[in-house]
Amino acid sequence: MSDVFSKLLAEKGTLLADGATGTNLFNMGLMSGDAPELWNDTAPEKITALYKGAVDAGSDLFLTNTFGANAARLKLHDAAKRAHELSRIAAEIGREVADSSGRTVIVAGSVGPTGEIMEPVGNLSHSVAVEMFHETADGLKEGGADVLWLETISAPEEFRAAAEGFALADMPWCGTMSFDTAGRTMMGVTSTDMAKLVEEFDTPPLAFGANCGTGASDLLRTVLGFNATGTERAVIAKGNAGIPKYVDGHIHYDGTPELMGEYALLARACGARIIGGCCGTTPEHLSVMREALDTQPERSAPDLEEIVDKLGAFSSAGDGTGEDAKATGERRSRRNRRRAA
Repeated sequence: MSDVFSKLLAEKGTLLADGATGTNLFNMGLMSGDAPELWNDTAPEKITALYKGAVDAGSDLFLTNTFGANAARLKLHDAAKRAHELSRIAAEIGREVADSSGRTVIVAGSVGPTGEIMEPVGNLSHSVAVEMFHETADGLKEGGADVLWLETISAPEEFRAAAEGFALADMPWCGTMSFDTAGRTMMGVTSTDMAKLVEEFDTPPLAFGANCGTGASDLLRTVLGFNATGTERAVIAKGNAGIPKYVDGHIHYDGTPELMGEYALLARACGARIIGGCCGTTPEHLSVMREALDTQPERSAPDLEEIVDKLGAFSSAGDGTGEDAKATGERRSRRNRRRAA
């Protein structure tokens, strides 16, 4: 398969990804608790509008509506056997949108976590996880996706299972994890850990990085952590549009388009080469991000103080690596000694 993703990245240097899937579908009428993947079949015009929103705003790639298109998640909606079908349909809609755009646009097949906890802590075996990821990947491949896009992963075991499933499908892929617990994933992975993890595979990802998590400031600190390892692999930054707040019965993200434009410039300065938005990011945000990346000169890497000044405070004192991790461990040890006393 021709690697159109790598070719476009080499040509442009920096790619603008898309924004939020859930936020934009909720704005179209999706109800909380519903499976958005079912709309691939029952409301294809809305999925077309989702994709076109990103493309018309200037995105170089967009993710398919398949974040939860695996047997484990779909079984909650009595649709476990439809994972391959719904993945294929989502990619077919995406292929049509991309091919009619008049320029090169990457269809990235979104693959989210299974929602299950893997052995030995949980009950999901490696082999079953690989099978589920392979099924989704094969459906996306059949539908015409250019690249697979693993996202919002917390556990290295699940990341490995997905990589194996993608290899079985013979598809190029990218992968992001969500760093939302003091600079670590929910399962304790740091930016340094992830940079090492992606080099383990016989078929490594074309790019890796972070998505979702807490605020944009935290995500950029993680991006700086990736690049501090000296990685030569392209880094992805896909941060939320501000901080979520509960307003009038709905989750609202307070990041303005102008803030996300500044975030895009800072992400590029931090070393990210694929830059997009996650929760709360709409086409309006993407348009400003596109303009910023196209019209503003590249900057030198910011220090942490500049990130805070431009995007807001970090949610934690440290990023979970280096001296931050050492200091956190020392504080925990002192607390444990006091409790024991």
